[in-house]
Amino acid sequence: MSQRSASDPTTSVWVSASAGTGKTKVLTDRVLSLLVAGNDPQKIICLTFTRAAAAEMESRIAKRLGKWSTIRDQDLRIELHQLTGTRPGKHHMLRARQLFALVLETPGGMQIETIHAFCQSLLRRFPLEASIAPHFKLMDERDANELLVQAREDVLARANTKKEKILSAALAVITSHTHEASIPTLLASLTAARGRLHRLLIKHGDIAKILQHVRKLLRVDEEETSETILSSALTSHTNDKPRLRYAAEI
Repeated sequence: MSQRSASDPTTSVWVSASAGTGKTKVLTDRVLSLLVAGNDPQKIICLTFTRAAAAEMESRIAKRLGKWSTIRDQDLRIELHQLTGTRPGKHHMLRARQLFALVLETPGGMQIETIHAFCQSLLRRFPLEASIAPHFKLMDERDANELLVQAREDVLARANTKKEKILSAALAVITSHTHEASIPTLLASLTAARGRLHRLLIKHGDIAKILQHVRKLLRVDEEETSETILSSALTSHTNDKPRLRYAAEI
């Protein structure tokens, strides 16, 4: 599919390409085509993954619109033809020249923002429906990391008390499988995956049922251990020396 076809706002497209191949140009052209066609800038929303991408799109659109407001009619006609693939009429020419001022006068400017920023704006508009405090404050990454470190230290401190026997036993299991220096990294990974772990607990009820489900998926009996599985594998492949040698090498 050509860039012109992909930039046609009347079609729904999925653009997948490597860096530097013109994805941002395609998105910018789609927005410009919508604006030239008469759509209200306030009713167009562009979502990106990063702030840098949002700023880049906003800059490119502003630059093109500023150029259209000052260039000669002949040059503008050529640009609009290249953008839409059709010969622009007088109303398209007039619309293109007015767009720069129109976008500037749009309250809050065009909505070109990250997905996170868009979701945050929705939560601010409908806090009660989302069951959150109306005047919530979004934590930055540094504050979030500081709170996670503090929570981790609190949990480790509790594990050393006599009242937290289950927590102490859980920590003992973790330390038996990893080096002391790796515990912070492991706990950070578990914290990052807390949503998935929570969904597992909701689905299966408790850790024992989760382990039962894992054994079922792996077709492993409850009484089997890593030693018995390894022994069985070696016994069943005693005549397969090439594969055993390859496994030992990796």
